[in-house]
Amino acid sequence: MSRPITILGGTGPAGMGLALRWARAGETILLGSRSPERAKEAAARIRDKAGKGAKISGDENSVVCAAADLLALTVPFEGQSDLLKQLKPAFQAGSILIDATVPLASSVGGRASRVLGVWQGSAAQQAAELVPKGVTVVGAFHNCSADILNGDGPVECDVIVCSDAPDATRLVCDLAAKIPGVRAIDGGKLENARLVEQITALLIGLNLRHKGHAGLRVTGLPTAAYRSLS
Repeated sequence: MSRPITILGGTGPAGMGLALRWARAGETILLGSRSPERAKEAAARIRDKAGKGAKISGDENSVVCAAADLLALTVPFEGQSDLLKQLKPAFQAGSILIDATVPLASSVGGRASRVLGVWQGSAAQQAAELVPKGVTVVGAFHNCSADILNGDGPVECDVIVCSDAPDATRLVCDLAAKIPGVRAIDGGKLENARLVEQITALLIGLNLRHKGHAGLRVTGLPTAAYRSLS
């Protein structure tokens, strides 16, 4: 049995997109939500899209948090702090938390316009302060379009993975590379997540201006720097 992946706050577009892609890759997914009923309904929808063999179930965030030591957090920034404080007793010792949070401010009409300043430096670094000691935070998946993740075609985007733990970086790079079209790149220390998070606001602006689904591609690195299916 594969190592299960819990997705906290997983019933939003980003969480469901990652769940769909990893379920298609054969991973076991535990989908979390504030409402267990909503999580179960979302898991059933993903199973319908991914195929009957998809290994995915849903439950309340604290239940799925306690059930796995590999987790992804896909909530809006304004919900990150409260959820991590709430879940602190549920984390397994030595867990790895993939944080995809971007500290975006919304303009009139609800459209994300700019990146908020975070005292710790980045949303990922804030997460690292909020999780229990011994839990490793990895910043990743900030720049992937949720619309594309929820589709059927390849995800033409590079995922930059930032962490202070090289083993965790490698694990998340391997996980990202399971998504067709994605190339994973070691982005260095967790503090570098600040720069990656800021790119998201630029991509959102491009998408609004040009009515597209922009992703990030990094060129010019040696072949060995990119982790992908190919």
